[in-house]
Amino acid sequence: MNTSIGDRIRALREFRDITQDQLAQRSGVSVDTIRKLEQGVRESARINTLRGLARALDVQLERLVGQPTVTQQLTDDGGLLALRDAIQDPGSLPGVLGNDDLEDPPGPIAWAEQVRAATATYWTGGYSSLAATLPGLLRDGRATARQHDTESVWTHLALAYQLAASLSTQSGHPDWAYTAVEKQLAAAARASDPLLEGMGVSTLSWVLLRQGRWEQARDVAERKADQLEPPRRRATVNQLAVYGNLLIAAATPAARADQHDEAMQLLTLAESAAVQSGPVKTYGTAFSVTDVRTQQVNIALAGTEGRPDVALTASAGVDLRTISRPVHSASYRVDVAQARYQVGDSQGALELLLEVEADQPEWIKFQAGAAATVREMLEAERRRNGTLRGLASRLGVDPAL
Repeated sequence: MNTSIGDRIRALREFRDITQDQLAQRSGVSVDTIRKLEQGVRESARINTLRGLARALDVQLERLVGQPTVTQQLTDDGGLLALRDAIQDPGSLPGVLGNDDLEDPPGPIAWAEQVRAATATYWTGGYSSLAATLPGLLRDGRATARQHDTESVWTHLALAYQLAASLSTQSGHPDWAYTAVEKQLAAAARASDPLLEGMGVSTLSWVLLRQGRWEQARDVAERKADQLEPPRRRATVNQLAVYGNLLIAAATPAARADQHDEAMQLLTLAESAAVQSGPVKTYGTAFSVTDVRTQQVNIALAGTEGRPDVALTASAGVDLRTISRPVHSASYRVDVAQARYQVGDSQGALELLLEVEADQPEWIKFQAGAAATVREMLEAERRRNGTLRGLASRLGVDPAL
């Protein structure tokens, strides 16, 4: 039997032995809203409210809104469990005797090409395909590194673990992701590449953010950005891209903590770096002025009191055609849909979410933010909307709400 959001809030609150008043104080959410949710008077709340409650209750947003495994199909197919086993492979630990490889690992060139292909799969939203291939990719990478102890091989192994951390986080398993980041950073150190380590810290910041550890997420990213800040007149594009990605990583948790001015200052620095670097694809990610501007939309919506009007104003400066990653484009449009709904444009929000679903039918099922917006729209609907309810059903949101 499915439980409501209010049931989950009450159960988690009682488990932590805190009162409704204490939860209100910790989350920044009014006690009246908490009471109505727990009593079932309200079946949902604004996503910023839910984020505040999730943080105060020390749980992931996905669990609070009833999506602990939005990737149930992947789990049933064994893909995610195989990924967990590949990340947490006992045989890779010091002092543990692992099984000898039954087949010869790929050579360094073939291995690097496999990592590039897997990275492309991730950024086009092919999570099922990636979940099926990534476990073998990690095992091959470790075997290749044992036979070819070169900086290039360790670089690509770090990027493979970056993919593993990203997919684990997207699928609601940040604890696996944390282990993957540890191995990403270890491989980056073997590659003797400070910038690769910087991308590892950027990934770590995202994992910490999804764990609700906002202060730590900001701190690790900002400290690393300070360390890697390039001399502007002699900066390489890779230095600028990694530095900018770390600033973006620091800005997001700052905004979640209602430090919007500080978040915008970080993004201003990131945009300046992007202007100097131009569009860059490096270390398994992308960096450009457009990437920074899409984050301006995202952080305007963050915190206990999001600013959807500011988000929509910022969106006017984003040219969709210049977003190079399909998944990034989809994520940005989900943010814009949320902003449209919050300013009262329900139809515009629904149309945009349907557009994203058509482009990324698998990816959108992983997005707790999209599901939370649809759930909020369902609660507020004034007449039966079959299109909205169809989308809700496909995203795993109970249409009976």
